[in-house]
Amino acid sequence: MRTRFLSLAASLALCSLALPGPARTKEAAPLPAEAAAEPVRPALWKVADEDTTIWLFGTIHVLPEAVDWNSGAVAQALAASDTLVTEVPMDAQARTQAIMMRLSQREDGKNLRDTLTSEHRTSYEAALRKLGLPLDAFDRTDSWFAALMLSLLPLQAAGYDLAHGVDTQVSELAKARGMDHQALETPEYQLGQFENLSPETQETYLAEVIEGLPTMEADITEMVGAWRAGKAQKLAQILNEQESDPAIREALLTTRNRNWTAWLEERLETPGEVFVAVGAGHLAGKDSVQDLLAREGITAERIQ
Repeated sequence: MRTRFLSLAASLALCSLALPGPARTKEAAPLPAEAAAEPVRPALWKVADEDTTIWLFGTIHVLPEAVDWNSGAVAQALAASDTLVTEVPMDAQARTQAIMMRLSQREDGKNLRDTLTSEHRTSYEAALRKLGLPLDAFDRTDSWFAALMLSLLPLQAAGYDLAHGVDTQVSELAKARGMDHQALETPEYQLGQFENLSPETQETYLAEVIEGLPTMEADITEMVGAWRAGKAQKLAQILNEQESDPAIREALLTTRNRNWTAWLEERLETPGEVFVAVGAGHLAGKDSVQDLLAREGITAERIQ
């Protein structure tokens, strides 16, 4: 379960990497030379009927350096599309930050550390010390917020940047081309998926984020490598298949994929060409968007 935090952190990296954090401790680590030498061929699927084409493109939200993904079939699909669809609006960071800070505040009069089991509190405080954070850094917040920050702050310090993320890049290209830009979710909904987790589930999430911290950079490097090579099944193994907590999987993956599948079904009723760019973990493995579409009799054809 060491890689569980990757899928969960990635799902909200778009919203939260703009939050204040520790200064970078080192320059962004470049991708391995052998990976950089290989062509970038991330996975792409096509869903279509007589007058509508929907492209499904899996993204990586944050990267240590820009990657030239906009080539081949992906570039052709984006150029042919009149509408871009992302998970959340890409121009709402200030609003999202305000929502996050409001939702994450504790309302029970307790501080976070006092709600944890003795074992979890010990590992949590050790993680804070290792990151150079004060022990009371997140005492006034819910466990999900502390878990998210412990996932993301080390990535910031290691040089991973939202600006290099594929979502940011594809949104900038769409804006330059004057494409319509829509979102599948609001920041309120996306953050609410965390806020609505039970206190017990939130503590489980926090504990497993802490468990994964020692191998974080190695795990995310493996994830980026699988994405670059278009290895969807490998991504599913890294991001989703180790998620054993049913409440977390349902709230942060399956429910959202079901909602998106319903949106895609409805969108097929309107003529046009749409480029849907969402986190790669949503387009891989069991209960992926393609899997759910297939259950409705709709085929997603792998193009790249």
